[in-house]
Amino acid sequence: MFLPSFTITNKILTNIAKIEAAEEIIKNAPLLPLWEKQFKQDAIVRAVYHGTHIEGNLLNKEEAKDVLLGKEVAARPRDIQEVINYRKVIEFIDEEAKKKIEKITEQLIKKLHKIITDKILPPEEQGEYRKKQVVIRNSQTGEVTFRPPPPIEVPFLMREFVYWLNTWDFQKIHPVLKAGIAHHELVRIHPFLDGNGRVARILATLILFLGGYDIRRFFSLEEYYDKDAFSYYENLQKASSGDLTSWLEYFTLGAASEFEKIKEKVLKLSKDIKLKQKIGGQQIFLTERQMKIVEYIQEVGYLQNQAFKTLFPDISEDTVLRDLKDLINKGLIKKVGSTKNARYIIV
Repeated sequence: MFLPSFTITNKILTNIAKIEAAEEIIKNAPLLPLWEKQFKQDAIVRAVYHGTHIEGNLLNKEEAKDVLLGKEVAARPRDIQEVINYRKVIEFIDEEAKKKIEKITEQLIKKLHKIITDKILPPEEQGEYRKKQVVIRNSQTGEVTFRPPPPIEVPFLMREFVYWLNTWDFQKIHPVLKAGIAHHELVRIHPFLDGNGRVARILATLILFLGGYDIRRFFSLEEYYDKDAFSYYENLQKASSGDLTSWLEYFTLGAASEFEKIKEKVLKLSKDIKLKQKIGGQQIFLTERQMKIVEYIQEVGYLQNQAFKTLFPDISEDTVLRDLKDLINKGLIKKVGSTKNARYIIV
C-alpha cells in the first residue's frame, strides 16, 4: 500500500500557521459583493493563465483574459483551447466542492483529465490511463530527468493512491499537506499521456476546497509555480526519491505566500471595521468608480474635490459628486465640511 514518507519540519509548521492565520482573516473580512466577485474573477484569470503558461502555452495574460471573455485572439488553436478547458475544469471543481463530495474517485480524476484535454488529445486518450511508456526530459538539454512507472502498473498505482486518499487515517492529515501529497503522487504516477501537471494542480486545489481552505475562491497556486517554474519542477524532482519533506516545504510555502498576498489585498479593502457594521450583511453594489473612490479614501484617509481630476481625469465633477452622494446615502462615507475644501471620509 502507498504510504507517503515525510517529516513535519519547522518550515512546514510555520507555513501552515501562516496559512491558518491568513485563512481566518480572509474568511471573516467584510467585503462588498462587487469586490468579492472581482477577486474571484481575478483568481480565475491568474489560475488559467499561469496553469497553462507553465506547460508552455504561448498566450500572454491579456490574451488569456480575452479568451475567457469570449473575444477573438490570433493564436495557436491548442493554446486557446487549453485556456478554455482550464476555466471549465476550475468551474467543475467549484461545483464539486459545493456538493461537498465525500470521496476522490478514479472516475473523478479521469473526468478532470477529460475536461482539461478536450479537443486537445484524441477522444480515446481523454480521461484514459496511458498505454505507453513515457519519459520526462529536460527541455533544454534533452536529458531524461524522470521515468514514470510502466503503463501496466498505472491502474494498480491509481487504485492504491485513491484508496489512500480516502482512508480514515489519512483524514487526520492537514488538508494543505493532503493537497501537496496528492499533487506530487499524481505527477509521479503520471497516469495520462499528457495533462498530468494540470490535473495534479487542479486536484490539489479541489482537496483544499473540500478541506475548508477555499478562502472564498480568491487564490491561485498556479501563479506561484509559474513565476519560478525551475524551482517547481526541481522540488517535484527531489521528492521522486520517496521523501516528500522538501516538496511539502515548497508546497506549503507557496500556499502561505498566496494566502498572505490575498490577505493583504483583502485587508486593504476592508480594514475599517465600521464598514462591516454599516453593511450589516446587506448586499451593497458599487460601480467601478465608486469602488475606486472607496479604495482611494481607505488608502489616503479622505477625498477632496481637488483630487477628482487626478482620480478621474475624463469624468466631470458633477458625475463624481453624484457618485459620492450615492455612497453617502448607502452609509459608507460621510462629508465633513460644506465648502470646496470639504472632505469625504469612511463613516
